[in-house]
Amino acid sequence: MKFKLDENIGRRGGDILRADQHDVATVHEQQLTGAADPKVIDVCRTEGRCLVTLDLDFGNPLRFRPRDYRGIVVLRLPPRPSADDLIDCVKTLAAGLTGKDVDGKLWIVQRGAIREYSPADEADDDSK
Repeated sequence: MKFKLDENIGRRGGDILRADQHDVATVHEQQLTGAADPKVIDVCRTEGRCLVTLDLDFGNPLRFRPRDYRGIVVLRLPPRPSADDLIDCVKTLAAGLTGKDVDGKLWIVQRGAIREYSPADEADDDSK
């Protein structure tokens, strides 16, 4: 899987995903630090990468429709998080990728848990 790590994900997060043989690029490496959300997600779409971020704005499926992207992963940390909280979320993501595909979906990842929003959920919403 190809990932783009937002500027708020550290080097260790990338190392965890690379250890599982994922292709990882970062916003920082591409001089996109501070870029607007639409710019970041457009680069992800162009490169065919799933975005991994702490930015809760990307968790809004009305603004960023998951089916338009290779996937959006929002890591949710507890209040006053430690570095270990972030690392545990990335490990949860890596473990979740073992049997599932994030393509076209929104994953909200917390320590030990993944909630998934997929296009089927959008179809359900459209029929209401």
